Amino acid sequence: MKLHQTVAAEVEAAFKQAGIGGSPIVLQPAKSPEFGDFQINGVMGAAKALKQNPRELAQKVADALSGSLKIDSAEVAGPGFINLRLNAGFLAQQVEAALNGERCGVDQTDAPQTVVIDYSSPNLAKEMHVGHLRSSIIGDSIARLLGFLGHRVIRQNHVGDWGTQFGMLVAYLVEQQKDNAAFELSDLEQFYRAAKVRFDEDAAFADTARDYVVKLQGGDANVLALWKQFVEISLGHAQAVYQTLGLLLQPEDVRGESFYNPDLQPVVDELSAQKLAVDDDGAKVVFLEEFKNKEGEPAAFIVQKQGGGFLYSSTDLACIRYRVGTLGAERLLYVVDKRQSLHFEQLFTVARRAGWLPENVRAEHIAFGTMMGKDGRPFKTRSGDTVKLVDLLDEAVERAAALVKQKNPEADAAAVGRAVGIGAVKYADLSKNRNSDYVFDWDAMLSFEGNTAPYLQYAYTRVQSLLRKAGDWQHDAHIVLEEAAEKQLAFELLRFGDVLEAAADSAQPHHLAAYLYQTATLFSRFYEACPILKADAPRRNSRLRLAELAGRVLKQGLELLGIEVLDVM
Repeated sequence: MKLHQTVAAEVEAAFKQAGIGGSPIVLQPAKSPEFGDFQINGVMGAAKALKQNPRELAQKVADALSGSLKIDSAEVAGPGFINLRLNAGFLAQQVEAALNGERCGVDQTDAPQTVVIDYSSPNLAKEMHVGHLRSSIIGDSIARLLGFLGHRVIRQNHVGDWGTQFGMLVAYLVEQQKDNAAFELSDLEQFYRAAKVRFDEDAAFADTARDYVVKLQGGDANVLALWKQFVEISLGHAQAVYQTLGLLLQPEDVRGESFYNPDLQPVVDELSAQKLAVDDDGAKVVFLEEFKNKEGEPAAFIVQKQGGGFLYSSTDLACIRYRVGTLGAERLLYVVDKRQSLHFEQLFTVARRAGWLPENVRAEHIAFGTMMGKDGRPFKTRSGDTVKLVDLLDEAVERAAALVKQKNPEADAAAVGRAVGIGAVKYADLSKNRNSDYVFDWDAMLSFEGNTAPYLQYAYTRVQSLLRKAGDWQHDAHIVLEEAAEKQLAFELLRFGDVLEAAADSAQPHHLAAYLYQTATLFSRFYEACPILKADAPRRNSRLRLAELAGRVLKQGLELLGIEVLDVM
């Protein structure tokens, strides 16, 4: 059920009855429970158009709502706002309906789309570092949200598995195996650094590396076999990180830059045939009037370099052709650092002009900021090196396990530490507006107080403990909402579907995180204000059912953020 949609239908009927049908209605949750559940805006605009007194017109709407079985009261406030309080019986019925289903009362969409989401995208010449964290967990959460709502989600891990650095790496591997036939590649990061030193310091080696690039691009069987070694080893590193993080990404989701290589020249040729790409000093360029500089000159979007080489722009255009033409994408999401915003604006413009991105396909750059250290600079090790992602996650689990052992010596510190540590890292990111930079702070993210994963995980555990202590109780009892804390919690639980839809449509997981924190807070207030296990049988069963739905919503919501819950902590 979509609570917002259900109430909006009632309000729309009341608007028509008051003689203002067709006017835009703005229905939003009330700022404070003391004012009610929803607030109606839009009457003042209609009053201005009709040249009527806004409070008098608002009163007509309120009067029209007085007969609704879903609305308990409608009160005019201020210059023409209307505060709504929903009927407790209606809320109770909806809570029961949500408990009787498997999806916490959330319906799947009536208009499913094929959504292609591009996220994580590590460079396979190196191990993953913290710079890949935000794309990986934000993208995974959005994929989970869209899938849960019934959309067909196609994950695409656009890995960097092609380019000149692979010639350097292959050349160095051949050199190492020549000196040691049993040589095996284990530490990818160290191997890359050693190869880079050789490339920078030895001109003969650099020439050999460039020759390998040519052989690789030409399809030389021996060089391709060595290249595949790097790809497989790198993907193995990446998949291990994905498993630790609990991501949905699988090896079959990988579509590396190499996949699009055969289509790069046809892309440029088609742009040229359409007279979109023109020769400019030996390069192929699409000039974009939409992106002029201060001198009024159009931006140059280069699709092929002098000498025939290709760029990210060439590959990204081939991606769009494949994702729309072959995968049937109706919505394209690119979860990439916000510093690439201009590139994506220009990319989408070229693709639309070329006809590869039809107007009915929604293309979005899902931008995100930088993970910062406490010093206000991009997060790095004390020595200034980039932090390996696997090291960061190992530290998260160790810190969480130590904290759990301190709080509860009888707990399975390893299992709980893993769930809490990984959850804390993910939630610290997902609870922030993705467009903003955020400070990585171990103490803050691992706290069991405030808007953190441990707080929410503990709230779920608290619900499960309550239900265990209850023993035998009536699971199909009717719900009766009498106390304010009961009604407020019920109202919030019924907003779950609205929140998921908004978070999925905006690709902003922090809306879901904020909702879950509010839900956990309201559950805590309900738990303190309303005796449960010591209440009389009807109230006891009713309140246990309300607690059960709170637990289900917390679990489902955290799972959509990719965060594990535990029955015992």
